[in-house]
Amino acid sequence: MKNLILIIVLLINFNAFSEKKYQRTYYENGNIKSEGWIQNNQKIKFWTFYHENGNPKKQGHFSANKESNYWKFYTKTGSLEKEGHFKNGKKNNWWLFYDTLEKVNHKCQLKDNQKNGYCLMYKNEKLVAASRYKAGKKIKEWTTFASFKRENKLSDLK
Repeated sequence: MKNLILIIVLLINFNAFSEKKYQRTYYENGNIKSEGWIQNNQKIKFWTFYHENGNPKKQGHFSANKESNYWKFYTKTGSLEKEGHFKNGKKNNWWLFYDTLEKVNHKCQLKDNQKNGYCLMYKNEKLVAASRYKAGKKIKEWTTFASFKRENKLSDLK
């Protein structure tokens, strides 16, 4: 009987510990700082972080306390600044970077937080230049779209 009671108490404590909870934190000025899901003292699922003025700062998913999937980042004024994929807490795949009018300024392929693949530069929403990177080092640059197209397949940009 004593062992049965001990097992029941342990199961109740384990369930309470692993319970998924919604958490909010606040700045000293009372504005919300962050909100999202916690389980086993780790961030999981969707989270939003805020600038001190109340505007969103960044939002995306966590898996076991690491950024995962798609994230968006915003300036203090609320404009979209950049967005892209995370894998195990590191930037991966395509990332888009925006100008002050929220138009794509450039987009780059990343792997483990480093440029790895193509970076495409835009002006007035038109592709004007491109570079290729390997492990963060620039290995080739094209200053016109025509020169880029001559040497690359557009299907490589997917």
